[in-house]
Amino acid sequence: MNRYAAGLCGAVLALLAGGPARAQTSDDVVRIGVLTDLSGPYADSGGRGSVVAAEMAAGDFGGRARGKPVEIVSADHQNKPDVASSIARRWYDVEKVDAIVDLPVTAIALAVQAVSKEKNRTVMITAAATSDLTAKTCSAVSSHWTDDTHALTAGTARAVFERGGRSWYFITVDHAFGHALQKAATEVVEALGGRVVGTSRHPINTADYSSFLLQAQSSGADVVAFASVGDDFTKAIKQANEFGLTQGAQTLTGFLVYITDIKGLGLPVARGLTFSSAFYWDQSESARAFAKRFQEKTGAMPTKNQALIYAAVTHYLKAIDRAGTDEAVAVNRAMRAMPVAFFDRPASLRADGRLLYDPVLYRVKDPSASKGPWDLYEAVRTIPQGEAFLPMNPACAERNG
Repeated sequence: MNRYAAGLCGAVLALLAGGPARAQTSDDVVRIGVLTDLSGPYADSGGRGSVVAAEMAAGDFGGRARGKPVEIVSADHQNKPDVASSIARRWYDVEKVDAIVDLPVTAIALAVQAVSKEKNRTVMITAAATSDLTAKTCSAVSSHWTDDTHALTAGTARAVFERGGRSWYFITVDHAFGHALQKAATEVVEALGGRVVGTSRHPINTADYSSFLLQAQSSGADVVAFASVGDDFTKAIKQANEFGLTQGAQTLTGFLVYITDIKGLGLPVARGLTFSSAFYWDQSESARAFAKRFQEKTGAMPTKNQALIYAAVTHYLKAIDRAGTDEAVAVNRAMRAMPVAFFDRPASLRADGRLLYDPVLYRVKDPSASKGPWDLYEAVRTIPQGEAFLPMNPACAERNG
């Protein structure tokens, strides 16, 4: 009887031990989905390059996490929140995707963040910039890697103000994202004792910026700030150059700027433009090494979104090893507990999922100072993370504790 009981107990213990081991990595595959813009206005800053960055991270990690193979899948969300939500649900429910990364456009990121919370899956947002992703809709399974609207504006506005930019004129795209950029920058400028002397607002995809630029030029403002992104931003800068603003005494400042924007504009047009960024390919030895390999695969230097995808996926895989599972809450807890390998710069994930680091204010080089086709930026000032990022919402600390 004792031998039977001992044998039964041993069998039960073996089953208990084996159960969690089998559940440690769901489906025996770690599957990461890159949900990006493959064919629209953000295809250059994300797109195929985002997929390549995720594949590079998985490959550099050895292609396995906790001994299980890592698989990268991708899809085009077509810049539509309903399409993105549908893909996320299918990935989670049918294709057993464990984590989603990238997500340009605020509405898309918020939609997929909500689905990920509902399905208890990891989401790493490296493109959409709204600070609401941690300030309001924080989640125990979500992390926000890119410089958010507060960092893009508050840190940049302070740095530009301290370099003499006391009066500002805004040329702002007339939707929620543009309004948020202008509002955050205005609050900083006015708190420092500066003033906004004028604002022009334009619809998305405006073709003619001449009247806005002439008003900005005649305002005498120290700074002309473009609160827009993508085609709206680059078209406005091209026309600003035609009206002589880039060669004048006024400082031109952008907020959400990608290296592909500057490359497309060219140094003669973009020279002198200032903005902050989480990443530049020439910022450190490890950044240069990554960028060189990325360029060999894609023909271009990585944007900050693509570099952040590499960092985020690498960190996620490390966290799976540390947690011993790909279960989302456990992995995200491990992600928050470990320092982030951020191209030789100190970085960490806060309890609410906000990546903390020191952004850098850059200025586009004069053509005579450039030593190569991608030698586009010069560093002006490092922005301390305390200036760049909002304090953590106490409710988010409790929610993620």
